[in-house]
Amino acid sequence: MLHTLLTASESIVPIIVMIAVGFFMARKGWINETFGNASSKFLLNIALPCYMIWNLMDNFDRGKLLALVGGLLVPVITKVVTYFLSIPVSNLMKIPRSRKGVFRSIFFCSNTIFVGLPINLELFGTESVPYVLLYYIVNTLLFWTLGNYEISCDGEASLKAPLFSKATVKKVFSPALIGFLLGIVFILLQVKFPQPVTDSLRYLGNTTTPLALIFIGLTLTTIPLRQLKLDRELIVLILARSVLSPLLVAATLQFIPLPKLMGEVFIIQSAMPAMTNTSIVAKGYGADYKFASVATVVTTLACVIAIPIIMCFIH
Repeated sequence: MLHTLLTASESIVPIIVMIAVGFFMARKGWINETFGNASSKFLLNIALPCYMIWNLMDNFDRGKLLALVGGLLVPVITKVVTYFLSIPVSNLMKIPRSRKGVFRSIFFCSNTIFVGLPINLELFGTESVPYVLLYYIVNTLLFWTLGNYEISCDGEASLKAPLFSKATVKKVFSPALIGFLLGIVFILLQVKFPQPVTDSLRYLGNTTTPLALIFIGLTLTTIPLRQLKLDRELIVLILARSVLSPLLVAATLQFIPLPKLMGEVFIIQSAMPAMTNTSIVAKGYGADYKFASVATVVTTLACVIAIPIIMCFIH
């Protein structure tokens, strides 16, 4: 258990460091709201689409992608169930409209790459990578469809457009999702980019996580200290990420048996903290990005405690 705790802590330290850098730079006056607006536009429209294409094409080929399709059912079922659970929970808690979509998105989506990949590598070794990426595909697709739609509704209190309206389709098919879908298409068509193109996608894509975390640090400087307390909304999100999600995966595995390692990776992936991109997306739509930033930090810290406990139950 001590080794697992150290593993989780080591994977989270870089996140805390980059958030602290953003916080320090904002306190010094080196970055401000103008930087936050510019970085959110850059991340949403350039860095994230590049990251999606490069990440998928770098880790999958057509054979690997098709071979893993059978394992998609468990993350799809559990993610969709968790999403539909988030709706009555957010309504019963009377979450303000400005953060209701953010709350729902964090409730059912997890940080499967930046936190999930290193933790799974340490816990299970390189054999876990294909299963980590399989869960990543489902999580990413749902975040940029259902999650993106929910957050977009936060920014417009009067939004009454039905789920399949033209306005909704425009919101769902964000540049990041288009990049993700293009990556899948390129893999299936076995497209190979020249090295300069691949390198350009990689360099631009690799700015995603550090910029998103620096943005969170900037945001934290604008939040009064009294708002950083552990309130009921954050407690529910911690329980959703660290307890409910892994329990749902474990229960689903009783009915849909998978290889032992795949099932264990899925359980760990389901317990990962909020996606670092949530606050950037919220900022882009005019939603409550400050709440998203605080929730990202809190669920990330909670992950350090949750993972060793979950590993004890798995074993």
